[in-house]
Amino acid sequence: MDRIRHLLGIDTAATSHHEKWISGIGGFCGILAIFVSSGLFFEGIDHLLIVASMGASAVLLFAVPHSPLAQPWNVLVGHVISAVIGVTCSKWIPNQWLAGAVAVGGAITAMHYTKSIHPPGGASALVAVVGGASIQQAGYLYVLQPVALNALTIVIAALLYNLPFDWRRYPQALARPPRPVSPGTREAIPHENLVYALSQIDSLVDISEDDLLEIYELATGRPHPQKGGADRRRTSRSPS
Repeated sequence: MDRIRHLLGIDTAATSHHEKWISGIGGFCGILAIFVSSGLFFEGIDHLLIVASMGASAVLLFAVPHSPLAQPWNVLVGHVISAVIGVTCSKWIPNQWLAGAVAVGGAITAMHYTKSIHPPGGASALVAVVGGASIQQAGYLYVLQPVALNALTIVIAALLYNLPFDWRRYPQALARPPRPVSPGTREAIPHENLVYALSQIDSLVDISEDDLLEIYELATGRPHPQKGGADRRRTSRSPS
């Protein structure tokens, strides 16, 4: 059974019912804000296609707000640069199938080079190619309205919504305020060693450096001096 779970990629990590509901309600709030902002510029099927790409962003920002893929740079730059590539492909490649494929492939490559990998960005690129008449007529204006506007809206929504929850504040850098390092205390893992180890994988790892250190500390029972709130979270959340 464990082998099957491993092959299927079934996550064994547990979260509390509290955490699950916080994520779901956050997604509701984020998409409601997107419907309002995108509805100012588009209607009908075009409107729904645009909101759909932001639905994927909502999953990241509200279910896994500390993921490197969900950080503001990734959301804003990932969507915008993908939209630019999508509009360009739509204008210069007559065949829609080929234009869509080039748009998504180009968006992935561009996001890699700009360190802004955000999976929903692929949808923003594709919608620029397969979207309806209003999207095609908008041209590069589509990049600003509604893509950039919606990306900014959902980032602000995630920041405000997650603010009351000290273990999941967004962006990730706000989640655990640093505490003074005690004299003579040394880091569990030197920063340069961690960076080197991650570089050897040569594939994007969807976990932040801070969270990776915290997992190590929880497993070894060695609390890091710069981690605030980890003990409180362990006692306040019961897995289910």
